[in-house]
Amino acid sequence: MMPGHGSMSARLLRSLPFRFLRWNFSLGEPDETTDAKLEALLVSQLADCPELDAAVVLAFDAVYDKQGNRLDADTHLFLENDYVINLAKKHRQILFGASVHPYRKDAIAELERCAAAGAVLVKWLPITQGIDPTDPKCFEFYDALAHYKIPLLSHTGGETMLPNLNHLADPGLLMPAIRRGVTVIAAHCATRSTFTEPDYLSSFVRLCHTHERFFGDSSALNLPTRWHAYKPILSDPVVRSKIIHGSDWPVPPIPHPMRLGMGKTFELLDEPNWLKRDIHIKQALGFTAEDFSRGATVLRLTGR
Repeated sequence: MMPGHGSMSARLLRSLPFRFLRWNFSLGEPDETTDAKLEALLVSQLADCPELDAAVVLAFDAVYDKQGNRLDADTHLFLENDYVINLAKKHRQILFGASVHPYRKDAIAELERCAAAGAVLVKWLPITQGIDPTDPKCFEFYDALAHYKIPLLSHTGGETMLPNLNHLADPGLLMPAIRRGVTVIAAHCATRSTFTEPDYLSSFVRLCHTHERFFGDSSALNLPTRWHAYKPILSDPVVRSKIIHGSDWPVPPIPHPMRLGMGKTFELLDEPNWLKRDIHIKQALGFTAEDFSRGATVLRLTGR
């Protein structure tokens, strides 16, 4: 990323997942052209995906301690809000997904600034950003989110692409936000990212049944470790009514051959546009237009 837009740690750049993504997208070694290449790739894939009206691009805040100090040594990925604000201004198919760490000394002011800039949600990844969603330090931030009617998209379940700072992955930890009036979207439906780590899918299902303002997104469900989520989602009308489409781009979506058959699986793998492939897999599994449009209602985009 260009200076001023954000940063990635050397550890992250050396990791196998990011080496694969750089190879797959022909990005080469990171330099001053990398941001422009990624922007052009995303815009072209959106234009080539008529199933999508728009996509939320997510900023990613740095790590902060409970005194509000930024911890650069623990910040392996950072993408500033202003960069995504400018992307949304340039491209009609891009929406601004803000990221504000609640421990920041200026957290409320930054949230207000992002709200004025058109943020449709706020993104957290607690186990990577060092956030405890039950910490009273978050409560004023929750009140501000509720005031501005901005949903909180919080990662739940496992995470392997970024280093973990804690193990707070249970969606039940987001109850203080729900109680304070925030619409919560549990990313990945609280599924595991490896076969050996805890899975919180049952907790996610329970919260879908008990809380009106609780939702989940389907991002990354097209990965082998998360395929098991489709059975409870597709078989439970209440849970299904709480699912919002998400892609987790640029992570590649992989079809489930046991559900779709080998022929359909290879057909879907032939689609090079991963945004489109992710949608086509979900359509083959039985997701309908209503399932794909639900996000517009939850994010209050209707008529926008």
